[in-house]
Amino acid sequence: MKAIVVTDEAAGTAGMTLTERPEPSAAINDVIVEVHASGYVPTEVTWPSTWTDRAGRDRTPSIPGHELAGVVTALGYGTTGLSVGQRVFGLADWHRDGTLAEYVAMEARNLAPLPGDVDFTVGASLPISGLTAWQGLFQHGRLQSGQSVLVHGAAGAVGSMVAQLANEFGGYVIGTGRASDRQAALDFGAQEFVDLDNDSLKDIGGVDLVFDVIGGDIQQQSATLVRPGGILVTIVGPPEARPADGLAIDFVVEADRTQLTEIVQRVRDGRLKTNLGTIATLDDAVAAFNPTERTKGKTIIRVRP
Repeated sequence: MKAIVVTDEAAGTAGMTLTERPEPSAAINDVIVEVHASGYVPTEVTWPSTWTDRAGRDRTPSIPGHELAGVVTALGYGTTGLSVGQRVFGLADWHRDGTLAEYVAMEARNLAPLPGDVDFTVGASLPISGLTAWQGLFQHGRLQSGQSVLVHGAAGAVGSMVAQLANEFGGYVIGTGRASDRQAALDFGAQEFVDLDNDSLKDIGGVDLVFDVIGGDIQQQSATLVRPGGILVTIVGPPEARPADGLAIDFVVEADRTQLTEIVQRVRDGRLKTNLGTIATLDDAVAAFNPTERTKGKTIIRVRP
């Protein structure tokens, strides 16, 4: 099968190559999925799990990509809940070969049914962005209606999902980004926008919840804005800053079939808009991962037409 592989951590995305790899086989509780579309996160080449297994052993050449939409073609021993020929989408394990390939083996529990009226390209854009937003807001951020939410990168793949879900559940959303992101952030549900290059964060006053996708100095400034009892949630690693009288929580997104079903239903009925960016074929994927200018939205690789 065709697949994108990485072998050189120092080379980053420039070291990606399209090659032939053996088709995977299904372990216990696995399914084999014929991949129709795959999502990609640019920071994957910096994740330890891209290069080593859970025991820390080298696992290159490895296939990146962890989001997919496709069709089940085979079931492993003991697999239940899915059937051959079923349309699915979901989040592949971090330490196994991923979805930038024509086929992938993954645990059935990491997949959810993809309704027939949702395009594979859209389905592949949802798992990481949607689940990160859902878990950050509701499991870790404990969002309540009427609370104010500072959403960094509100026009990005994750931030746009955070802004929309926070808005739906009664949050007052303050989005951030570059000046050129203003209208997109407002379209995705932000009631206010802060230009991080030209505006001052402290001018927005206190907030109940911060959703941080940036870290560094922006995280430091944001921590000072959290009201007593509030929460700063970050997805960029252990917090470097903590609110004076609140919580700072970092987390790694997890697959969840029930949450995926909630997310895709919102796409179907129009409550949630996807934020698609570059869309390329598997043959053109390496070039798409090495853009010459800033890209916005989720990068999707169409593995099959």
